Amino acid sequence: MAMPPPSLLIADDQRDIREALRLLCKAERIDAHCVDSPAAALAALGTRGFDAALIDLNYARDTTSGREGLDLLRALRQADAELPVVVMTAWGSIDLAVEAMRLGAGDFIEKPWDNARLLSVLRNQFALGGSRRQAARLQRENEILQQGEASGLIAESAPMRQVLAQLERVAPTDANVLILGENGTGKGVLARLLHERSRRAGRPLVKVNMGGIPESVFEAEMFGHVKGAFTDAKSDRIGRFELADGGTLFLDEIANIPLAQQPKLLRVLEDGELERVGSSRTLKVDVRLVAATNADLAAEVARGAFRKDLLFRLNTVELHLPPLRERGQDIRRLAQAFATRFARRYQRSTPLFSDDALRALDTYPWPGNVRELSHAVERAILMLDGERIDADALNLRPPAGHPGGAAAAAPSGESMSVDAAEERLVREALDRTGGNVQRAAGLLGLSRPALYRRMEKYGIG
Repeated sequence: MAMPPPSLLIADDQRDIREALRLLCKAERIDAHCVDSPAAALAALGTRGFDAALIDLNYARDTTSGREGLDLLRALRQADAELPVVVMTAWGSIDLAVEAMRLGAGDFIEKPWDNARLLSVLRNQFALGGSRRQAARLQRENEILQQGEASGLIAESAPMRQVLAQLERVAPTDANVLILGENGTGKGVLARLLHERSRRAGRPLVKVNMGGIPESVFEAEMFGHVKGAFTDAKSDRIGRFELADGGTLFLDEIANIPLAQQPKLLRVLEDGELERVGSSRTLKVDVRLVAATNADLAAEVARGAFRKDLLFRLNTVELHLPPLRERGQDIRRLAQAFATRFARRYQRSTPLFSDDALRALDTYPWPGNVRELSHAVERAILMLDGERIDADALNLRPPAGHPGGAAAAAPSGESMSVDAAEERLVREALDRTGGNVQRAAGLLGLSRPALYRRMEKYGIG
């Protein structure tokens, strides 16, 4: 795709100056937006973004001191700290230039200007602004994106081959995709594969666990905020939508979005527009949305916990990821792949599975799906004393309610550790609520983030 021309905000109260600058910029493929006053410059910045600004220091109210221009410079820097600003005046002086640079001006031009020098200064400032924004994006990516490993997908079973066939058809499009499946089935891996097979593969894939974002900071996390928007907003911050611009935004556990926040998400999906918290400037974003949940969203809509119009926006295409117990051909292959990965990570030789271990893998119901299999193999690698993993090393315990499960295996008088008791309570709450994290957290008297931390601790998908 061709790069759009750089955009320049020009503020000068003389019409002939504005027209001369506009024509010069047009010849150099610079998109110039000209205004005649500081107020008009701030209004323009409030409605769209610019790559740089070129502002006069003297206007109608005060034609010699440069105070109006310096006040405008302060306001522009406050509104957009990354915006490069070049100041220009016919009343140049060393003191005024020093003052402007101290306030954050990127350079200083005297009238009448030299076209070659002016264009050189502007190109340098465009490059500087791009570097600043890229640095802010990379910093935000370091906070968010370095989470997961490369997406390897083993899919030899018939149900998974069907899912992959659907994925190959939809991945090259920009259609929103809703991935449905039990916890731990690999919805995040499928989302990454969708992104990698799309035309957006060279742009970011931004993952957000919607159950882990407190409602009080939902807007700031998703849409960003400007400095001073609230007590702890000490600098501008890029939101997840803006970070994913041009790429893919993966909203995991989508059913956990609070009802009050759903209209704000819907508006961005419908219009591709948002405002950072504390700012009135509208930003355009181009994002492909992939969402995932283990919940029955139709049932959530019926009970008034999820908006029907938001569901229609999310599920242009639905992909249903089967549970591991329905993927018999994949279980052994997945187990061996995990064994290879974890043996490499912990600097062990790669073991094989004994016959009794393979039978245990085949017959276990895998309530935690692929994630539970991964944890079981990792634990076996860590505790391995030999070259083969046997059934005892896997330590597979059927869940409560299954024959031989926790309810039958743990007599009422048998002692158990605090961690074991806590894990059992968490599993039972999730079982009772059909895996609905928000309702399970309510049963346990926990916040959703607190329950997610415990689920992660015990390897519960």
